[in-house]
Amino acid sequence: MLILKPCWDRRNKIFLSLLTIYLLIALSGFATLSWEVIWQIKSTLALGASAWGTAITLAIVMCGMSIGGFLMGYVLYNHSSVQAIRIYGLLEFIVGLAGLSLGAAFQMLEKLDTWAYAGISGGTLLIYIFGIIIVFGAPAICMGAALPVFGLIAEQFQISISKLYSFHTFGAAIGVLSTALILIPLVGMTHSIWIIAAINITVGFCAWLLFKNVQTHNNNCFSRFPRTLRSLAMTNDATKPMFVVFVTGFATFTLEVAWFRSLATTFPNTTDVFAILLASILIAISFSARSVMKLKQEKKSLGVQISLAGILILLVTPLIERFDLFFNYSKLDFAITNPFAGMDLSFLLHPDTLLINQIAIFLYVVQILMIFLITCFLIGLPIWFLSTAFPWILDDQRAFHIVGKFYAVNTIAGMVGAIGAAWFLLPTIGFAKTAWIAGALVILTGISITPSQKRLLWIVLCITALFIAIFFEAGIGKTRVQGYFANPKGKPVKILYFSEGPDATLSVIEYNDGARALLINSSSAAGESGRVYRPITHYMAWMGHLPMLLQPDPKHALVICFGTGQTANAVRKENPQSLDIVDINPNVFKMAHFFRSNEDVLHDPRVKAIVMDGRAYMRRTKKVYDIITLEPMPPIAAGVNALYSKEFYKLIWKRLGRKGVVAQWLPFQAVAPHYAASIAKTFISVFPNAILWIDPDSKNGIILGIKDNSVTLGTAWPGFARTHITRNLSQTEVLRNVALRPKELKRYGTYGEMISDDNLLLSYGKALYANAGLLNENFKLLQRVNS
Repeated sequence: MLILKPCWDRRNKIFLSLLTIYLLIALSGFATLSWEVIWQIKSTLALGASAWGTAITLAIVMCGMSIGGFLMGYVLYNHSSVQAIRIYGLLEFIVGLAGLSLGAAFQMLEKLDTWAYAGISGGTLLIYIFGIIIVFGAPAICMGAALPVFGLIAEQFQISISKLYSFHTFGAAIGVLSTALILIPLVGMTHSIWIIAAINITVGFCAWLLFKNVQTHNNNCFSRFPRTLRSLAMTNDATKPMFVVFVTGFATFTLEVAWFRSLATTFPNTTDVFAILLASILIAISFSARSVMKLKQEKKSLGVQISLAGILILLVTPLIERFDLFFNYSKLDFAITNPFAGMDLSFLLHPDTLLINQIAIFLYVVQILMIFLITCFLIGLPIWFLSTAFPWILDDQRAFHIVGKFYAVNTIAGMVGAIGAAWFLLPTIGFAKTAWIAGALVILTGISITPSQKRLLWIVLCITALFIAIFFEAGIGKTRVQGYFANPKGKPVKILYFSEGPDATLSVIEYNDGARALLINSSSAAGESGRVYRPITHYMAWMGHLPMLLQPDPKHALVICFGTGQTANAVRKENPQSLDIVDINPNVFKMAHFFRSNEDVLHDPRVKAIVMDGRAYMRRTKKVYDIITLEPMPPIAAGVNALYSKEFYKLIWKRLGRKGVVAQWLPFQAVAPHYAASIAKTFISVFPNAILWIDPDSKNGIILGIKDNSVTLGTAWPGFARTHITRNLSQTEVLRNVALRPKELKRYGTYGEMISDDNLLLSYGKALYANAGLLNENFKLLQRVNS
């Protein structure tokens, strides 16, 4: 018994040490992907949202991670006797400290970006690159340096690097979901940053302190623990494994871009839905890495696993092409929420009872679970087999500088795949053919390393899968476009314009009755005419007329978000000296000629079209406007919160003249009453002299604010003196549709909460529920305010 006790104690010590290592690595994975969510949000708020900006951010972060992995591999190769887990702790500590400086760093970058736009030609691009390198460089290098450290930890503690990679990736999946669905909605950006940084710093301290005196296998503490199973086909030639690592990394990120773009036309284009899609891929990668040791023990072929991944990629793509036909998010949402549409839920809207809104939480959870499960089923299986390659090959390596090289190659390949897919493949050949290319490349790679006696079978299977994918191509962009609005009640449509670009998928379609609609991803952005399927657009013209009518002689006007151009044309009709139009997507301007209602507004010499994020333009320009009208995408769309926040309205205030007027779209059909009231509350916090006007045709709301508090807004519309302009509402009708004056609007705002860049109220989670019956519920609240 005395002889067994030391052995038993040693085994317990080993078990606790390994359990601690797995926990620390999972927590660091949680923080790593949480930081990537935070980084993307902070960079778009400070420097503007744009496709090229996202590409630059991705490139710099992944290059930093590649450099970190490459350099750390060589450092450990020459210093393999160091305690790896303590080195890992030091890296985590640095990442946490860098995270705490994000707020101050981005404030500085925002000021530099504003200065560069005004003072240096092309300066914003230079500042963007320089700023991302400064802010993200050090933590990205530390994150990349972690993987070679995994290799040394695996060697010193006699465990599998694939298992460590699995725990890290699983933690990353939980981090994406937790940050998007829990942390940011509950505590906001600032406190989320503190929590994530605290996780990094805690992991760092624990790794440094708990393993201060822990012996590794070099001192025989772990000599009785089984060694990892190395590949039976180990070779000193790293060329072929390096090629496999490159192809699988390239294909994974290419498919992520291509498939996500397609799924965005079925699911709502919101930030938390993107987080759910990303988490489903990370979970598949995690479980795939966890299965590597078992596959090796069963003497499975890596080439077969990769070939099977390619086959599944080809077979799944036709299903994803038709996913909007099989699973209609809009119909599901209506089926879930319609039973509650007639109920009087106004008592739930008060701030004191908002947190106990169990119905909203239940509906939201049901929708999220449906999206998550279906995405895991469709995407998870091919990603599972594809993701086997990287941890499999890492487990075969003993030299840490080779581990660093493999990680660097895999990361660079991912960057090339993501940028190449978004900027070149999608715009050129579409998402389906992009997926075919990725699948075919994966198949060729798998066959090249498959045992020769099995190659013929897999070649036949792969050719068959490719023919199936080609035969069942859905003709996206040629004979149909994806999404509910593209095929209402199964009616065929004519495609007038189709573009899959780095920003979004944009379509112009014509229905049987002649109505036309502009579709951006999953949303019907605008449209005109038609009888049966006519989109509601009457309010769009009055988004332009109303603010102009509040001024006797408005000279300089700005429209943020072009859509089909109806708002811009209404502003132009009121005869300003200049009209600037800002939109983030250049393709929106290219399809303007398909909509007759804008009357070719872009070719008016007074009109200037500017491709830029509207918020970034407000911060960068020095021009002063008499009129600014805002008609962004629905508030819950990804990234749109920035155009409804208090910080944005403060930028508007600075760019308005002394008697300047601003108009804000308030879509009662798109948000629940609490969030409609929140938009009003935020608007009047900057523009207290404001009124709410209701469009008599569409019932959309328009909030109008004037900078001059001495003006009694809404009682006089001096612009009606411009009698030569054709309008379909008279001054009497306009006055009749003023729903809330400043005092009532302030009371209405008490039913909401402030929207800020910190709480991102409209972007995450809470604003998604109850899309059915919203118009009635919003008008019940308005009646309550008026009574």
